[in-house]
Amino acid sequence: MGATPHDGGSPTARPEERNVGRYVGRFAPSPTGPLHAGSLVAALASWLDARAHNGRWLVRIEDVDQPRCVPGADTFILQQLATCGLHPDAPPQWQSARSSLYQRALDRLVAQGDAYPCACSRKDIEDAHAAQGHARKRHAALPYPGTCRQGLHGRTGRSWRFNVTDFKPKQPIALVDHACSATYSIADGVLQWYDRRLGLQQQQVANAVGDFVLRRADGLWAYQLAVVVDDADQGITDVVRGEDLADNTPRQILLQQALGLPTPRYLHTPLVCGDNGEKLSKQNGARALDLDKPLRALSHAALALGLPAVANLHNICIADALAHWVAAWRRNYNGPP
Repeated sequence: MGATPHDGGSPTARPEERNVGRYVGRFAPSPTGPLHAGSLVAALASWLDARAHNGRWLVRIEDVDQPRCVPGADTFILQQLATCGLHPDAPPQWQSARSSLYQRALDRLVAQGDAYPCACSRKDIEDAHAAQGHARKRHAALPYPGTCRQGLHGRTGRSWRFNVTDFKPKQPIALVDHACSATYSIADGVLQWYDRRLGLQQQQVANAVGDFVLRRADGLWAYQLAVVVDDADQGITDVVRGEDLADNTPRQILLQQALGLPTPRYLHTPLVCGDNGEKLSKQNGARALDLDKPLRALSHAALALGLPAVANLHNICIADALAHWVAAWRRNYNGPP
């Protein structure tokens, strides 16, 4: 990679003790290429939310999927953020330096009986569903059918999975104050949670995704485990990210519960779509941000977030524009969470 990862450190103090009563947010890009218009929306939203709550804003480079990472992209992303006036309140961290934390979490899940080895390939999963007459939906992964949940039966384990069938019910969501706490409930196999923008959400995790991967067959750490461990270790209280990641939230809440970690509040921002109506992403060829005029790029991102335009855009500095949007963000999201 083009920059030197910082040591992830060790979570010697409990995250909730390190940041009692204090907002800590983060932006966590994958260095698979430069930021594009959609990723700037997520970056700006997370920065604005932190500033609106007088909190801290961190940047984490999510580079666990090394084969997809582009050399130098991490450094370039940090430069793009700086050009837009979005400066983190602590040195960035790199997931690639934090493998020992993920291994510790996996070991705990295995010891608790919450994780198990899996010998299945993608073809095995597809064949199992085909045998039951299940068709694969477009853009949707097939839920894991639980083939190895009761043992490998002589096969060799390739990956590690989280057992979603053993989670325990929590208090009903209706009994919790939505405005001031991360809220969720688990009952009858359905996990409900409250999103600060989308409102009440729910997912039956076993049917939607099944037992999900924690460590991949190629030895790389899966996103779900890494993000949960990192958010807790960094004391993240609020996760602000794109709406395309909303369906990851139930899996992450289950992992937080199993590992005894706090659940952050969640806010999922509107998606930015291309001309074809699909979400802008590096995979579908989204162009890198043109930052010759960073204030113009920020203005487009603010508009996507439903924030008011800045008057006299050509006669204002980035800092003043950001202050204008922080005030608007406070009005839109009703002050302190």
